[in-house]
Amino acid sequence: MTLAPIAPAHPAGARPTAPALRFVPVNFRQACAFIATWHRHLRPPRGHVFSIGVADVATRTLHGVAIVGRPVARHYDDGRTLEITRAATDGTPNVASMLLGRSRKVTYNLGFDRLITYNHATIHGPMCDSPAACTHGSCEAVRRGETGSSLRGAGWRIIAQRPPHAGWDRPSRPRHTHGSEGIARTLWEPDDE
Repeated sequence: MTLAPIAPAHPAGARPTAPALRFVPVNFRQACAFIATWHRHLRPPRGHVFSIGVADVATRTLHGVAIVGRPVARHYDDGRTLEITRAATDGTPNVASMLLGRSRKVTYNLGFDRLITYNHATIHGPMCDSPAACTHGSCEAVRRGETGSSLRGAGWRIIAQRPPHAGWDRPSRPRHTHGSEGIARTLWEPDDE
């Protein structure tokens, strides 16, 4: 995805071996399109409070996005907490950690007291909605799980391990599946001490 021209974040030649990266505003539609293309196993969320991106200054290519919204779990939806509901990158080094750090800063600047996010542990079983075998290759990457290295690199800490759950669908309140059912999760928050 290519964006409108953006101003350099660093003087010319400051990073000769790495692309010059800059935070850019992205609207919800742009963020969802990026998530649909690059996220390994979840569809875009239904809403957000804000979204942020990281783009290459020279090529205006978007390399990652984070979507921050109200917490999915009702227990955390207290009016003072936000959750990074989706984050995805195209693999450009350091973009994930940049997004995590900036999401934290924007959350606190907006007056919220807490920011949380989850990552997934190793997954077993089919991942695709397709009845046929996976052909796009991301399912195998997801099965290996997410290490949390970007979260640790951005100064986040583990606050809880969540066991797999059957999903949000209940007889009293039917829900669609989201792709995270049956997966153990790790709950993280910034280490602001």
